[in-house]
Amino acid sequence: MPRINLRVLLATTALALAANGALAHGDEDHSQDAKKPSSATQASGAPGAADAPAALQRLADGSLFVPKPVQRKLGIRTQQARIGDLAATVELNGKVIADPNTGGRVQAPVAGSVMPGPKGMPTAGRKVVKGELLAWLRPVASAIDRGNQKALLSELEAQLAIADGRVKRFEQLEGAVPQKEIDAARIEHGALQKRRAFVAASIDSAEPLLAPGAGVISASHHLVAGQIVDAREVLFEIVDPDHLAVEALSYDPGIGASLISASALAEQTALELKYVGGGRQLREQALPLLFRIVSANSMVAVGQPVKVMVRTAHEVKGAAVPRSALTKVGAGETAVWVHTEAERFVVRRVRHQALDAANIAIVDGLREGDRVVIEGAGLLSQVR
Repeated sequence: MPRINLRVLLATTALALAANGALAHGDEDHSQDAKKPSSATQASGAPGAADAPAALQRLADGSLFVPKPVQRKLGIRTQQARIGDLAATVELNGKVIADPNTGGRVQAPVAGSVMPGPKGMPTAGRKVVKGELLAWLRPVASAIDRGNQKALLSELEAQLAIADGRVKRFEQLEGAVPQKEIDAARIEHGALQKRRAFVAASIDSAEPLLAPGAGVISASHHLVAGQIVDAREVLFEIVDPDHLAVEALSYDPGIGASLISASALAEQTALELKYVGGGRQLREQALPLLFRIVSANSMVAVGQPVKVMVRTAHEVKGAAVPRSALTKVGAGETAVWVHTEAERFVVRRVRHQALDAANIAIVDGLREGDRVVIEGAGLLSQVR
């Protein structure tokens, strides 16, 4: 029994010493730890927040608390608002078209059967050069028309044989026959030869289809070898992707006189435009305006709708910011986020109008010097 009591005493003592060492950490004083509030508790005041690190959250007044590390992860960037006089901009609806001076369209001059060219049937995306042979068009005719052509060819061959014999006889009697009769017989013989060649070609020969300009085949209308097409039917369309234009419709006849510059927005692609001119005849109660795309490597397609922003000589007062600063809040209202403090962001509902394809003018809702979020605004709006 004394041995058992000794063992119990030693085990109890060892456990007590281990517990004291784990709590003391080398005689460190932790009596004040409970009095230190965490930053998350200070920011939100929520119970139990002291156990969690500071995080992005929406405050009671609708603003956002965004710690600096979170701002860096979200890629938040701001720009100081400068309110001043800006060029007023008019937004027009337009579409991309092929430059009339480049490319072109290949149509069937007569009804016929399409046959492949030297490189096969042209397909969409294939590069071509001006004058390149794309395909052959073999004319088709009814049995009556073909019979009439063959009859005419036989008649011409008979007339040619008679004219050939006359020329040979006159050449043997040269000196006895006036020279003018010999020349007339030779001319008639040559004309008959040409007529016979033209008629023979109209029966069996094929019409070459040549590219009217350089570029790429934008549409081949699903043509296959041997397909019968009607006269004036569009067979191929050629577009030069480096020379495209934009046509826009304006309801203000005098916009051309006050126009300074123009740009376009095709989905998320910004295009720089050069004004070419405008028509003087209404189309759909509007005047067509033509612009040439001068942006390099513009990834747009013919027929694609675009928004054309035309800068005029008129002025409007506001702050210029990138389009990426705009976001939607509430019931679809347009707003921007303003960086009011180091880790606080406030939403501002604004009125705006377009400046160009990349920038907009905030005409109401901002004050001079406000720091507007220009990158990451959409991420901030997703915080609930």
